[in-house]
Amino acid sequence: MSTISYAEYRAMRRFPALDGLRAIAAVIVVAFHFGGPRWTWLSGWVGVQLFFVLSGFLITTLMLREEESRGRVSLRSFYVRRIFRILPVYLVVLAATYALAHLNGASTRLRESMPHYLLMVNEFAPNQAFPHSWTIAIEWKFYLVWPLLAFVFVRAAFLRRMAVTVLAIAALVALIPFENDWPYWPIHYVSILVGCLLAVVLHHPRGYALFRPLTSPVASLAVAVGFVAVHLALPYWPPAADGHAESMIGVYAVAVALLLPAMLAPGLPTKLLSWRPLVWVGERSYSLYLVQYLAMTTVIALVPSYAGHSTRLFVATTVVGLLAADLLYRWVEQPMIGVGRRFSGRGKEAPGTPTAAPAAAPAPAAPTSATADDPSERTVPAMPVLTPGGDSR
Repeated sequence: MSTISYAEYRAMRRFPALDGLRAIAAVIVVAFHFGGPRWTWLSGWVGVQLFFVLSGFLITTLMLREEESRGRVSLRSFYVRRIFRILPVYLVVLAATYALAHLNGASTRLRESMPHYLLMVNEFAPNQAFPHSWTIAIEWKFYLVWPLLAFVFVRAAFLRRMAVTVLAIAALVALIPFENDWPYWPIHYVSILVGCLLAVVLHHPRGYALFRPLTSPVASLAVAVGFVAVHLALPYWPPAADGHAESMIGVYAVAVALLLPAMLAPGLPTKLLSWRPLVWVGERSYSLYLVQYLAMTTVIALVPSYAGHSTRLFVATTVVGLLAADLLYRWVEQPMIGVGRRFSGRGKEAPGTPTAAPAAAPAPAAPTSATADDPSERTVPAMPVLTPGGDSR
């Protein structure tokens, strides 16, 4: 079966299957939080690690292609786009959470942690008043540091950039003390950097050649089945003596990294993950993730008998959360992304630079006709705007 050439990979303007992965990750996180014991087999807690690997891969790929197309990465543009992508919805949901807590007479805990939530050090907040927001803080700090590390200190050098990424992973692993009383936040950055490392490797022709066999339809199906098996085996992972799950998270991040190249292939797994309803949920996954606790509170307020973790609470929370996420996506996310692009100077793409495919047409761009022996394998196409659905998280 044919595989996807390096030129075809570089010409791709959308990865619609990744929106399907984001949709699944968001929904299984909701199942973990509210589904109760019937859903423990799904290991929904690991959905955030899927988000992390995807973020590292997509953001690094975008920056690598920008550097190659324009000669350098504009940090100003990058930071402006990240600010308008992440903060507006985050602050809206944080304000709504505080307003609801105030109305319920329970705002004291939230006020105690508010400096942490505003400074994006949520994982160190003294209480769990906005419990799931720690993941946003992890990604925020990654966005602040990674471009400086990989695109200012190291420029256009494949081996050096790869070495820096591997050393960063090793340094973070060394920070994990494997003690019960120490927060194991470094492992989450390891997950993101695994995605970054994958992007760096795939961007180089020789690196891409290592993963190219995974892009055949048969290999893609085999990898997808293997990944599902790894995911479903997580509940049977031997428990660590200190109760932490660093090794499990590390193995899972590597499994996700192997899955992503396979999802480039136009096979059955990609077709399923590109299913329009899944893509729709994936496009709203950021808002769904943020609003899930507000959705749960709304469900219980409307139907008190749903209180208590259960399948019906999980399903109702997902439905209400998606309705709220759609409003946030239309009224906050997309308008603010547009503002960020205008302020960053990227409201219009440079001549000859392809733009992202519209959300209504999520199929990937048609691959080029290059073959393995074609000289176009060695050419570099203009910088695509690579997103799984608009400007990615």
